[in-house]
Amino acid sequence: MIVLASGSPRRRQLLEMVGLEFRVVPPDVDEALRPAEQAEGYVTRLAREKATTVAGSPEAAVEMLRRLEGRKHQVMTAVAVARDGRVEHALDVTDVTFRPLTDAQIAAYVATGEPLDKAGAYAIQGKGATLVEGIRGDFFGVMGLPLRLALDLLERFGESYRFTR
Repeated sequence: MIVLASGSPRRRQLLEMVGLEFRVVPPDVDEALRPAEQAEGYVTRLAREKATTVAGSPEAAVEMLRRLEGRKHQVMTAVAVARDGRVEHALDVTDVTFRPLTDAQIAAYVATGEPLDKAGAYAIQGKGATLVEGIRGDFFGVMGLPLRLALDLLERFGESYRFTR
């Protein structure tokens, strides 16, 4: 499986255009230009860092999942809304308990590629749901956006949610 270590929609489009099967894993790489770095060195450094970062993702995902298996952990997600110089924020904390997992189960999950671009190395809304024994809190917060808090913040700014538009 080819892994595209980029969040660029154009690069994705080009690989799709030529019919390659691939998975997108946007790497966490600082793209700041270093002092006195020339263009050729800059783009080459970024390409190498992105490739090596993503290549190391499976090992990092396995290690993370080993730390989580059979234990409870907390997922924290903050939400902020800003308008006209005013900023309001809220924090969601959800307890997630993983079931005990074997090394083979962890390896099989990592092999799906799903955990490679996730902060906690699992997607609760995907195959990673099979790793979870229980959850106490906002499921959507674990996914990345606690909807209840987001809607509450919008309400404070006069943007009420309506079930019909």
